[in-house]
Amino acid sequence: MIKLTDIIVSITFEDTKIDFKGEPNDVLVSINEFFLKQIPHIDLAKKISVNYSLEQLTSIFSKYVKLTPEGPRIWLENKKLSDREKICLQLIAFHIAYLAKNSINSKVTMDEISNFTGLNSKSISSRLSELQKLGYVKKQNIDNKILFQITTQGIYWLEQIIIKKV
Repeated sequence: MIKLTDIIVSITFEDTKIDFKGEPNDVLVSINEFFLKQIPHIDLAKKISVNYSLEQLTSIFSKYVKLTPEGPRIWLENKKLSDREKICLQLIAFHIAYLAKNSINSKVTMDEISNFTGLNSKSISSRLSELQKLGYVKKQNIDNKILFQITTQGIYWLEQIIIKKV
């Protein structure tokens, strides 16, 4: 039972929510203990967690990816990229379109990659196989369709390549 002198404080930090109820001094002590115990762990977890947001992806790749009425496109002006890099960049374009709610998912077929990059299907097939082995691309069979998607590691790899080339 809550007394008239009790207070209720709710703290929400990212995915964590906790309620503190009681007398003001007790609640203050509990909140301080919570911060002392939890915040260092949250900071440590943030240091080793990798999850690219839409804002981060657009910041990194906005010079190379554009969302057009025809679909997400790689946008290269006099930039030399290998077939692997072009494929990953196109997969990142699809992922950005998905995060921006311009597409219903970020998984695409090999034919779509070919149509959007202009690369030949045999070359794409070989490069996708290599990229899968490296962990940069994930392959899934959904409803008897083979679909490909960029992985977080693939995004990081291409980010490092782009940084070196600029």
